[in-house]
Amino acid sequence: MSPSTARVAVITGAAGNLGPVWTRGLLEAGYRVAALSLHGTEQDPVLVELGSTYGDTLDVITADVTVRDDLEAAAARIQQRWGTPDVLVNNAGVDVPPRPGEGTLLEDVPADTFRRVLEVNVLGAFQAMQVFGAAMSAVGRGSIVNIGSLYASVSPDPRMYDHVPMEPPFLKPPAYGASKAGLVNLSRYFCTHLARTGVRVNTLSPGGVAGGQDAEFVRKFSARVPLGRLARPDELVQPLLFLASDASSYVTGIELKVDGGFTAW
Repeated sequence: MSPSTARVAVITGAAGNLGPVWTRGLLEAGYRVAALSLHGTEQDPVLVELGSTYGDTLDVITADVTVRDDLEAAAARIQQRWGTPDVLVNNAGVDVPPRPGEGTLLEDVPADTFRRVLEVNVLGAFQAMQVFGAAMSAVGRGSIVNIGSLYASVSPDPRMYDHVPMEPPFLKPPAYGASKAGLVNLSRYFCTHLARTGVRVNTLSPGGVAGGQDAEFVRKFSARVPLGRLARPDELVQPLLFLASDASSYVTGIELKVDGGFTAW
């Protein structure tokens, strides 16, 4: 695929845990990628390395998904440089891994903490779909892939974390699963409204992904997965490319779970 005919993808939260995975996967597949990242994260080592490898087919843009003006400015920059995006990957999200000494009781979770997760994970995706979905609708094509989670379907098991030394014990943010469940339904909502304009909207929900977790967590989590292990980051790329490409031209409104069977039990 030549640069003049390459498709254009937008990724929010490009410097997050999975952002570089989606960015690399789409670049390797021949896409031109606009990687949206918060101020200060645009110098993420992986994004810098990808920029040196893929040159002007990667454009890292500072943008906060909770700020509509940031998204409008990013859309204008992408439109001027490459035209209307073909793909939007809503990856920006807030999660909290276990950190020693930072446990909390459920009744003590601050409302502002809960609200911030919803603002980024749901409102941010909503605004990105408004901005880029409208541009896609205007040209009659596009694919939006919202990144969900297995915790959109099930609650985190606190026993996965009870070996982590902290008191109060680690608490997976209650807003995280709620936000991802909301995002799954928001995807369905947008899919029904954008389908008539040729824009598809789906959710890709990963399960646990290997990324330096402690050995005891890996053991516990793997025992709960029918396939017996966490996912490798590269195993998420082909499902993303399927939803992004014309290979899924008659697929919209679904949640594709890539979780090794975790939610089958």
